[in-house]
Amino acid sequence: MIPVRIAPEPPAFDREVRQRGLAAIDELVGRIPRQTRRGRRRNPIAQHEQDIPTDRFPPFWRAALDAMLVAYERRCAFLALYLEHATGNPTVDHMIPKSRRWDHVYEWPNYRLCAATINARKSDLTGMVDPVECQPGWFAMELVGYQVIPGPTAPPDLQAEIRATMDLVNAPDCLRAREEYVRSYLNRHIDMDYLKRRAPFVAHELRRHGMLLDGDL
Repeated sequence: MIPVRIAPEPPAFDREVRQRGLAAIDELVGRIPRQTRRGRRRNPIAQHEQDIPTDRFPPFWRAALDAMLVAYERRCAFLALYLEHATGNPTVDHMIPKSRRWDHVYEWPNYRLCAATINARKSDLTGMVDPVECQPGWFAMELVGYQVIPGPTAPPDLQAEIRATMDLVNAPDCLRAREEYVRSYLNRHIDMDYLKRRAPFVAHELRRHGMLLDGDL
């Protein structure tokens, strides 16, 4: 994982995601919706917003996915790996799960561009390092099994969060993806510029391990 900066909120986000989502929440708790729409009003299912089941929030956040792919250059926030067009299966992850904060369900700063496999593993779990709060050197990569490990500047008071994050990003497919990038670079099938764009964490770790090829900086 490498630090990620939250991109500016897209101009259409408030209209297409936030306001539609808040209007849906109004309906789900029996209030007059702040925004009218076509069709029948949703039936109330809870007295309070925090009691709405997570699977009943309409997935308006999906409308933000295209903007996120552009803003974050198609890289998963947790893996720092490029999400391929046909096979990457990008998703919108709620850093604070929908089950924990209903008022963050339709908020741009709570969204992380995420590979589907990571999103499924993370689910409603908390206690991991937020890529937005991550600092350089908190994570490193070893070059035997290509696992993410605690980095040289990992804060001692965040050991539990760092290890929880390692569990998230060290699934077998993640290890193989990092290994493939390393081998492709060392065998000169891809150059460093390509590696930096597609797998910046891997590129950083190869530099840290002193494994850059001749001519690369």
